[in-house]
Amino acid sequence: MISVLFQKRAVKAENSATKLKQENALLQVQLKNYKSENEALRSGQAASLATVRQNADTALQNLLTVITSSRASIRQLVSGAESLQLVADLLTSIDRISELSVLPPPDS
Repeated sequence: MISVLFQKRAVKAENSATKLKQENALLQVQLKNYKSENEALRSGQAASLATVRQNADTALQNLLTVITSSRASIRQLVSGAESLQLVADLLTSIDRISELSVLPPPDS
């Protein structure tokens, strides 16, 4: 009777050991998969960071181009405004000259 009890315990222990070995093997596979996934994510993160840097550099170059173009446009606008001011001053002078020409000569 005692040997039957020991046999049952031995069988249970062997079954538990087998289950634990299977679970351990499964966990080892999962660990390997998680490590691979982690490495892939890190590689992807590095690639994403490189892409972000490249996009930032491109944006910077575009911004510098726009700044240069804007400065040229502002210079043209200021030059045009100065030309218009000159025309306005000339028209004002012409108007004054024409008023002087229209005045009757002074009585003597």
